[in-house]
Amino acid sequence: MLSLVTANDLVPEDHPIRKIKPMVDKALAELSPTFTRMYAETGRPSIPPEHLLKACLLMALYSVRSERQFCERLQYDLLFKWFMDMNIIDPAFDNSVFSKNKERLLEHDIAREFLGAVLAEARGRELLSEDHFTVDGTLRLRC
Repeated sequence: MLSLVTANDLVPEDHPIRKIKPMVDKALAELSPTFTRMYAETGRPSIPPEHLLKACLLMALYSVRSERQFCERLQYDLLFKWFMDMNIIDPAFDNSVFSKNKERLLEHDIAREFLGAVLAEARGRELLSEDHFTVDGTLRLRC
């Protein structure tokens, strides 16, 4: 069956993630020279560090509890695929890539730089708020 629909067509234009994605892509572009130094040109192909950082951000934004759950959701969630710049039919990567690459990302302090750049951009656009709320999980519904 031939389909001319892309994930971009299915993510609503007013969805909040559309404001976040350009900031993320800009931060990743600025960090590109660091990624180039981190990865050798020889050896087997790996998951790009940009994908791992985007995945970590999605996990935080959407309260995904584990890398395994993220990879499962990436297989069918079109918003996640769109954010990760994947095609609808691209398979999700295996969750083991996180454990194999976390050390490299931490060693180069790239995750801190990435999140710092995204937060700075969001602050500059006045997209952050100091408002917060607390939920008490001990409350019980009584009928």
